[in-house]
Amino acid sequence: MEFVAAVTRTRAGAAPILSRAEATLEVEELIAQFPILYPNQHVFLLALRGMATYQLSWFDAHMWAYGEHFGLSEIWTEDFQHGRLYGSVRAVNPFR
Repeated sequence: MEFVAAVTRTRAGAAPILSRAEATLEVEELIAQFPILYPNQHVFLLALRGMATYQLSWFDAHMWAYGEHFGLSEIWTEDFQHGRLYGSVRAVNPFR
């Protein structure tokens, strides 16, 4: 999880070390070589999909992936578009 966050963030105005697509390819290679203990492989891959599909930040993609994986109908967050359906999970801004 930290690998993707570290290599895709901008640093002092400089471009990220890897693009999201490149980071995804690297993670897929790492998954093939090493077991993932936490989050499990399914949640991790869902987060990659959420990042690419919905243009979510890496950490927001993980929050969504847990909701999707565990069958939550909605997640409460101010960081997503209120009322939007992301896969099967609806985002609700509790401060609206």
